[in-house]
Amino acid sequence: MKIIGCDFHTRYQQIAMMDEATGELIERRLDHQSGEAQAFYRDLQGPVRVGIEATGPIRWFERLLAELGHELWIGDSAKIRASEVRKQKTDERDARLILDLLLANRFPKIWVPTPAERDLRQLLWHRHKLVCLRTMLGNQLHALALSEGLCRKKKLFTKKGRVELLHLGLGPWASRRREEVLKLLDQLEPTIAELDRAVLEQARRREDAVLLMTHPGIGPVTSLAFVLAIGPITRFARSKKIASYLRLNPSEESSGGRRRLGAISKQGNTMVR
Repeated sequence: MKIIGCDFHTRYQQIAMMDEATGELIERRLDHQSGEAQAFYRDLQGPVRVGIEATGPIRWFERLLAELGHELWIGDSAKIRASEVRKQKTDERDARLILDLLLANRFPKIWVPTPAERDLRQLLWHRHKLVCLRTMLGNQLHALALSEGLCRKKKLFTKKGRVELLHLGLGPWASRRREEVLKLLDQLEPTIAELDRAVLEQARRREDAVLLMTHPGIGPVTSLAFVLAIGPITRFARSKKIASYLRLNPSEESSGGRRRLGAISKQGNTMVR
């Protein structure tokens, strides 16, 4: 099997590959926009394993390798950097380091959700962003009402509260703002309701999400987000590892026999937390 260490960037990638016949190290920089990278991997014969650090825009690269029957390993960036102490960091050295870790069977491979699971995450993120937008618009209407002495809290969005809001004596621009914000809210509500139904349908298709929903206070959004973020539960040795993965564990600053625990570290998946 051919082994390739790849330092992946948005516009190009730097690769390091060992020639199986001669043992020679082959290093190349492959451009993405010109199609050079795509042509390089299409010309490779036999099974190929490509190792890269965890990074962002690689969906097209994953699809390309899957189409060609090549294997993609994604590694923990922090562990890769910690595996070698160095003062100089270049693309060439990064690619060679990844290649060395692959050849020595020390590559810190991480779990990666399937393309279908990542697409489901987009459903949750889309709903989450629209709900945040709805909250922001609602807060604007609350501010307009409070400026005129009308305090109705959640009742402001009932039928009676909306009539009171519409009868407030506002200036021309404040009135326009009120009308347009209400119009945006009216457009958001059916869209969010449709996404809620989609989330419920997807949650009911997964046994682990259905099991989570039997717990009091856990609905389809929370259960589906949890199982999509956690993945196979068997990859965690104990429950404390899950708390650390989501960064729900407290931060700590202890020294000299004095232990001090702070707030949660908040470095994991923000939507699930």
